Amino acid sequence: MAERVLTLRELNRAVLARQLLLERSSSSIARALERIGGIQDQYAPNAYVRLWSCLEGFERDDLTRALERRHVVQATLMRGTIHVVSKRDYWSLAVAIRGPQREWWLRTRRPRPTERELDRQAERIRALMTDRPLRHDELVDAVGRGWGAVGPWLELVRVPPSGTWESRRAHLFQTAARWVGPEDVDPGAALDQLVRRYLGAFGPASRSDIASWAGMRIGDAAPALDRLPLRRFRDEAGSELLDLPRAPLPDPDTPAPVRFLPTWDAILLVHARRSGVLPEEYRPRIFSTKMPQSVGTFLVDGVVAGTWRYEAPRVSWEAFAPLSRVDARDVDDEAERLAAFHA
Repeated sequence: MAERVLTLRELNRAVLARQLLLERSSSSIARALERIGGIQDQYAPNAYVRLWSCLEGFERDDLTRALERRHVVQATLMRGTIHVVSKRDYWSLAVAIRGPQREWWLRTRRPRPTERELDRQAERIRALMTDRPLRHDELVDAVGRGWGAVGPWLELVRVPPSGTWESRRAHLFQTAARWVGPEDVDPGAALDQLVRRYLGAFGPASRSDIASWAGMRIGDAAPALDRLPLRRFRDEAGSELLDLPRAPLPDPDTPAPVRFLPTWDAILLVHARRSGVLPEEYRPRIFSTKMPQSVGTFLVDGVVAGTWRYEAPRVSWEAFAPLSRVDARDVDDEAERLAAFHA
């Protein structure tokens, strides 16, 4: 039987539903992070804004408390970038990407280190953190400015209050084994979980989308794609799309409310291009070498329609094209709510 073809509109609504952007959820922060595949969080307020956009009644202190209580974790994960994920997901994601990241690390470093050297340096840093977390400057004093060169040989997490709304610089570290708990997953199960998390958050998607999001090669993800029972679709160009059984595929006419997104939001990155959330003509205005920090955006009918910024006491916004009176009023209303959240 021929595989079902999904339209751009169907793919758009599928991603919005899975990212909790069609309707705010009442789930816990940890569960929400698992559903949306974590939050890319180079700038600490990003996770707060993103959770505000997808959780009912979310307040700033909620995430800070979840980080302090270790229900959620902030660490360098997919694509070598900082993410906020649930404690339950941390080790699965870390173990799944470990091999590909180590391979990339060794391939790109000059002069090329040996794994024995990296293991030895990582063990030295672990010993320094036996009693307490350490700040970046303490690590520099102890082992030099090159301490970060151990990369994927040393799983570290960022420990609150660093990396929170109140203390945005992510400069206090502890080993994942001490903060999260001992590693508790084997590589095969970890890879399966990574693929499930991606498809559950961004599917239906191609094999290359999964690899791009995770920061690995397509072949690295292939064992899990062969093992898992997956649905198969086609996009309008005929490319294969994979998905989890029973994952939501909303009616393409489902209304999509105005939503505000933080900088570097994952649904705008290249792995999610198939969803059409960011029209390609606007991509250079969001991501460019002249503006490496990216900008906040807002969605109208499930598509990026402009940018926003907080200028106390209000959120100002600028549309890329004229909006209808109704849409502009909805953007104003959501901007007022976001300004109150900031204040």
